[in-house]
Amino acid sequence: MALQGKVALVTGAASGIGEQTARKLAADGAAVVIADLNIANAQKVADSIVEAGGKAIAVAMDVTSEDAVNAGIEDAVAKLGGIDVLVSNAGIQIVAPIEEYAYADWKKMLAIHLDGAFLTTKAAIKHMYASGKGGSIIYMGSVHSHEASKLKSAYVTAKHGLLGLARVVAKEGGPRGVRANVVCPGFVRTPLVEKQIPEQAQALGISEADVVKNVMLKETVDGEFTTVADVANTVAFLAGFESNALTGQSIVVSHGWFMQ
Repeated sequence: MALQGKVALVTGAASGIGEQTARKLAADGAAVVIADLNIANAQKVADSIVEAGGKAIAVAMDVTSEDAVNAGIEDAVAKLGGIDVLVSNAGIQIVAPIEEYAYADWKKMLAIHLDGAFLTTKAAIKHMYASGKGGSIIYMGSVHSHEASKLKSAYVTAKHGLLGLARVVAKEGGPRGVRANVVCPGFVRTPLVEKQIPEQAQALGISEADVVKNVMLKETVDGEFTTVADVANTVAFLAGFESNALTGQSIVVSHGWFMQ
């Protein structure tokens, strides 16, 4: 019931974790904004949520463009009346040894993960402040917000950076009712992770089965992937938790891979 009547914007919501998160927030009563670079797929997700009885709109958003972020959020606010929840989820993965990591790829990774989080926060928090109701900002981190893995220099750097951003937003936003937290999934078998399996197998000189068993799931307690539903449920919990008692925190959802 905590999300009934709220407006939630989810970036990267046309597929994967973002899509499942948007569907969960809609099922819990929020009007959701499906923000994605792929507007055609975003519209399909929004339409299916509406067909299921929920409320959703799609907006085109390149999270690395300040103009695009501002336009998308202003469009959402104009149509839905405000923004109560921001889920900064858009992300990609590029793996390579650091000595071979292209600088252009490094900049692209940080732009999407970190610049995108900053720009969407800057645009959304103004509306949360103006409403007088505050809000909840949730960043999609990773176990790699706390740990490191080979071949992921840019990704690990970006995901660590989200912890710092969330803590500053929690400090600044707290007096005005804005909470900020980071959800840190383990490996979730999305298309993003599926793509990494052969890439890591080639880079590490091992089989794809060994990548799954001995790289991705080795440190879990049960050898299981985290599911998109696991992550979406955690986001929904944080989105509906309306107290500063839980802010500036990272919640790890990883089948015990990382324990804090």
